[in-house]
Amino acid sequence: MHIFYSKKEIFDYILLEKSKKSSIGFVPTMGALHDGHMSLVEGSKKENNITVVSIFVNPTQFDNPDDLIKYPITTNNDIALLKQHDVEVVFIPNIEEIYGSNVISEEYSFGNLDKVMEGEHRKGHFDGVATIVKLLFDTVMPDNAYFGEKDFQQLQIIKKMVEIKKLDVNIVACPIVREDDGLAMSSRNVRLTEEHRKEAPIIYKCLKEVSELAKTKSVEELYAFVNELFNNNDLLELEYFEIREINNLSKVTDFQLHNEYRAFIAVFAQNIRLIDNIRLF
Repeated sequence: MHIFYSKKEIFDYILLEKSKKSSIGFVPTMGALHDGHMSLVEGSKKENNITVVSIFVNPTQFDNPDDLIKYPITTNNDIALLKQHDVEVVFIPNIEEIYGSNVISEEYSFGNLDKVMEGEHRKGHFDGVATIVKLLFDTVMPDNAYFGEKDFQQLQIIKKMVEIKKLDVNIVACPIVREDDGLAMSSRNVRLTEEHRKEAPIIYKCLKEVSELAKTKSVEELYAFVNELFNNNDLLELEYFEIREINNLSKVTDFQLHNEYRAFIAVFAQNIRLIDNIRLF
């Protein structure tokens, strides 16, 4: 395994590999790695000669400074896990290496994609995400980059950024990886209290029920079902539940035969925010 800390070192390495016609797969992460990340790694390893994993906690995508401070840093464990999975390259830059002295986001115009759901509740978040992914793409020069569908809105934002910037990289969407009880894997899960961890699987159970009810119920009835479920829950607080069209994330008032839909949810377990989503039909 090669571990690089500077952009120049990894850039030179990638150039050499590309001169050998090696294909480059890339998994950008903020560390605190779990089996969800490893599913992205395995996807990359199957389809590329070289897999690069970056570990960088990006400050420009945090609208809440407390979240940035509390984000778990487990770099030594992350490196050990990546070694177990035979990852060829790990890139661990610091903030100055990525941003220099100007730690700000580029401003993007994503149309409706960044105005709803996560964008509505986390101002500036997607500008920060797009900025760091673009900077990492410029350095790693991947042929394929792998992102999980748990952050489905982020996935759509990154696809749009690639289109806006005319980047030559294929974005690969990977299925959500779940714990045995259905909770979507997340680095935030380790911060849950025992009580909240036991309750959290209700989020996915709710989405599965929505998926089943959507076959016979109206959009309005689905919203009412979810709101009532969480109004009666003392441990979990619903931030939002939304049903959106998959491609443009436009709001849905009724289901049309040939459109594709996804249900999205964000829930607070005390001060820990959990998100999930499910495809409908």
